[in-house]
Amino acid sequence: MIFPKQARPLAGNNRSTHSPKDYKLIMKKQFLLATAVASLLALSAQGVLAQNVAIVNGKAVPKARMDMLAQQITKSGRPMTPEMEGQLREEVITREVFMQEAEKQGLSGSEDFKAQMELTRQTLLIRELFANYEKKNPISDADLKAEYDKYAAANGGKEYKARHILVDKEADAKAIIASLKKGGKFEDIAKKQSKDAGSGAKGGDLDWANPASYVPEFSAAMLKLGKGQLTETPVKSQFGYHIIRVDDIRAAQLPTFEQVKPQIAKQMQQQKLATFQEELRKKAKIE
Repeated sequence: MIFPKQARPLAGNNRSTHSPKDYKLIMKKQFLLATAVASLLALSAQGVLAQNVAIVNGKAVPKARMDMLAQQITKSGRPMTPEMEGQLREEVITREVFMQEAEKQGLSGSEDFKAQMELTRQTLLIRELFANYEKKNPISDADLKAEYDKYAAANGGKEYKARHILVDKEADAKAIIASLKKGGKFEDIAKKQSKDAGSGAKGGDLDWANPASYVPEFSAAMLKLGKGQLTETPVKSQFGYHIIRVDDIRAAQLPTFEQVKPQIAKQMQQQKLATFQEELRKKAKIE
């Protein structure tokens, strides 16, 4: 194309005073502007995609849903892996497909659905109430230590490794004692005649335990025995008649404070929460 000294009119009656060099510069600027706009639009689209997992039937599936499921998995103690992230993406997409179909069929408006949603709302709200109470009412280390000291005081002293044979009738218990004195084997008789199936299968073995672990009648009789001794008469309790033998005695083997601290904390928190629930119930005006 041959340009005259003055370029042809670009629009209307105005005539351009640009030279060919100026024209090329203008075209270059317009191209750069179009490129910049396209880049901004692309970045904007990428930002939208970054906020969403996918678009299902024209509806965006927010990434927040996937993040919420990931948090639940992490809270359960399982680590998030790249493979699991892919599975979560498929999960939220599949859920969206199903939800859209349910909405299409009008199921969200059913009375049954509304009732279930209300129950779910109540459950979640109550859970948040209890979680908030626990957050605002933590148990101090001093409280935990005091509780441990009570436990240690109640379970200190000596532990007994005992065996027993439990029968329903006193006459049967006396016959067993007589048999044992004549050389009968305690373990064998326990396996055959004890109605305590748990210890009976182990020859009457009750393992190491604090005397306070047993019913009062059993504990009182056991504490009178030395290592290797057998009760001379049957011991009656609410369960029947016991024949007791002490195999060994030792100082109580208590776990350290740090070993049982998590269990004590959980138990105390449950107790505090139970008290909180009872107080709310008492304050409520119920007609």
